[in-house]
Amino acid sequence: MTMLENFAFKRAHLAKAYCDSVAGKGIANATSGLFLAGPRRVGKSTFLIEDLIPEAKARHWLPVYVDLWANKLTDPALLITEAIKTSIATYKNKLIKLAHKVKLQKINILKTVELDFSKPGLPDNVTLVDILNQLIQLAEKPVMLIIDEAQHALTSKEGINAMFSIKSARDQINKLHKTSDLMLVLTGSNRDKLAQLVIKKDQPFFGSEITAFPLLGKDFTDFFTVEVNKALAKNNQFNKDSMWEAFQFIGHRPEILRQMVGRVAICHDAASFSDLLKQDVSTWNMQIWEEFENDFNALQPLHRAILTLLVKQGRAWSPFSEESMQHYQHAINQPILSVSTVQTAIQTLREQEFIWQSSRGVYAFEDECFAEWLKNSSMAC
Repeated sequence: MTMLENFAFKRAHLAKAYCDSVAGKGIANATSGLFLAGPRRVGKSTFLIEDLIPEAKARHWLPVYVDLWANKLTDPALLITEAIKTSIATYKNKLIKLAHKVKLQKINILKTVELDFSKPGLPDNVTLVDILNQLIQLAEKPVMLIIDEAQHALTSKEGINAMFSIKSARDQINKLHKTSDLMLVLTGSNRDKLAQLVIKKDQPFFGSEITAFPLLGKDFTDFFTVEVNKALAKNNQFNKDSMWEAFQFIGHRPEILRQMVGRVAICHDAASFSDLLKQDVSTWNMQIWEEFENDFNALQPLHRAILTLLVKQGRAWSPFSEESMQHYQHAINQPILSVSTVQTAIQTLREQEFIWQSSRGVYAFEDECFAEWLKNSSMAC
């Protein structure tokens, strides 16, 4: 199985289509921004890094990639700013080295913007619009700003302001240059969360559309099966159809498929690979469901009542409405319940990563798989 260490399934056609789209040349125009939503661990980040970024470079664009989940404790606005500053620094290496030698910390960019690379963030008189514009001028090429897990920006006021600044930069730069010099790609692991950037008039990208990230298909599992079988004896081969069936069962998650294939290959006879793979998938699915159930049962009654109502009402959920409060009271058999008690319970659920909340009070489940389990379980009936 060592030969699979460098396994790579390329999605070049998809990358080309998305690049055409953000440049305004494709059938689907995404010059306002490409917003890709898909579940966790289905290959979004891998696609961005291994397919989309290389395609952008091939077009002589400058891709700037930032993952807002790289450090959840760091404000999203700061992560975005530092990613752009890092790109600027690549064009100012000689000046920066010189500055360090003579103990200068501030670099003047094109005689208009002064950045301090020794400190995080931006000076009060410098904006994201400024540094994005300067980056484009320094690079002398269009910039594709890729923000992975962009919904995390909504968790702070600074993050939301950064999104407004990026939208403003897109409008100003592209209008000034009369071309798509700043292209935006934003991804999210939760469609409802990512949608908060586009569905309301007071959000930065109101009017844009969410695009479902295409899941890997049978062409992926067929290719994967061929590569796996190369490492096995001819009489010990995986079956393409069985591999595809297993892949669908685990929600099109390539990493999990590789782990299961590895376990089956190491621990079992090859003649039974296909059946054992199905069995392993079934066992994995049951374990995940049992874990969800155990986590749910370990919660306090009020916490369970809150989650049950959220999964039923979705975006329409109003946690402190009269109807909601009555639901909680009935669920926990407590005639008197204060709003502050419910607020504390919601905060606990946020800390335990059951619930996500934007800075403007919009709620969603952190894990869509957990929400799916809860929706389908008898507890949510």
